[in-house]
Amino acid sequence: MKFAKLVAAFAILASVLSVNSFAKDNHSGKFTLTDPVRVGSTELAPGHYKAEWSGPADAVKIEISQNGKTVATVPGQIRNLPHPALYDSVATKTENDTRTLDEIEFNNRTDALVLGGE
Repeated sequence: MKFAKLVAAFAILASVLSVNSFAKDNHSGKFTLTDPVRVGSTELAPGHYKAEWSGPADAVKIEISQNGKTVATVPGQIRNLPHPALYDSVATKTENDTRTLDEIEFNNRTDALVLGGE
């Protein structure tokens, strides 16, 4: 009887942890930069990064990290795509000779991050 309760408690704990990690993954994605770009006041070098966001779709807080360390935090928005993205991609824009990160799309997802705004 005690063994059955222990197994049931373990199953509940495992399902709660998997739901929490799934929810967090639902608000994060990985991307790669091939060229240096500016995000807010931070210059990001080429490399692999992770974006995590929270808040309402029209005013998300985006944290960009590399190797587990947050390197930039900016406001943004979620843009719904008509179809899932075919691959991870980034879009940049150039203003005043400065290349900035404008949008991130994630493979097989129908939401994209638009960086900037208030």
